[in-house]
Amino acid sequence: MENIQLFLAGDSTVSHYDASAAPRAGWGQRIGALLNQGVLVHNEAASGRSSKSFIEEGRLDRIMEHMQNGDYLFVQFGHNDQKPDERYTEPYGSYQAYLRKYVECARMKQANPVLITPVQRRSFDSEGRVRDTHGDYPDAMRQLAAEFRVPLIDLTSKSARLLQTLGPESSKKLFLWLKPGEHPNYPDGAEDDTHFCEYGAGVVAGLVAEGAKEAGLVL
Repeated sequence: MENIQLFLAGDSTVSHYDASAAPRAGWGQRIGALLNQGVLVHNEAASGRSSKSFIEEGRLDRIMEHMQNGDYLFVQFGHNDQKPDERYTEPYGSYQAYLRKYVECARMKQANPVLITPVQRRSFDSEGRVRDTHGDYPDAMRQLAAEFRVPLIDLTSKSARLLQTLGPESSKKLFLWLKPGEHPNYPDGAEDDTHFCEYGAGVVAGLVAEGAKEAGLVL
């Protein structure tokens, strides 16, 4: 039996980073270690991309060139779809329309599309409750997944529960929070509530793997 390929389409929270950006990491860097042997991960996620710009740049086309029967395509977008620029998509309009293209392309290749709601940012209100920052995008994706019978990993909900359990202070350990001088790549330190450190990327990858198992995926 040939190896199963897992293609990742997503933004900076999924992406691979080289040593010059360490300890910043995307969950796509860590997911392979949590799957069955023989699953080949192709992390095609790229920083700053929305569901729209990823396609417009030909990135989905490149995945299509290599995708085969029985492979998987994991799709996580939302962070940049809400940006008020050329990447913007409307949750119940163009966002869903672009997500449908990922689903249709995978199915055209007899591969398995999987939709993943955007991972929660580290944002808390004054009473220490996790604050939603993705608006209608997670729900729009859930709706589309139900309509097209696509497996869904609700990473928004899973990561929100995790952050709520950890609380405002302890949750910093998942993200790129560094004191000045703590790491040579960030001499002035960092306070980043969107991107993960290597530890956090591994934890979030665990949530994705858990969701894949719950969805009955053969990975």
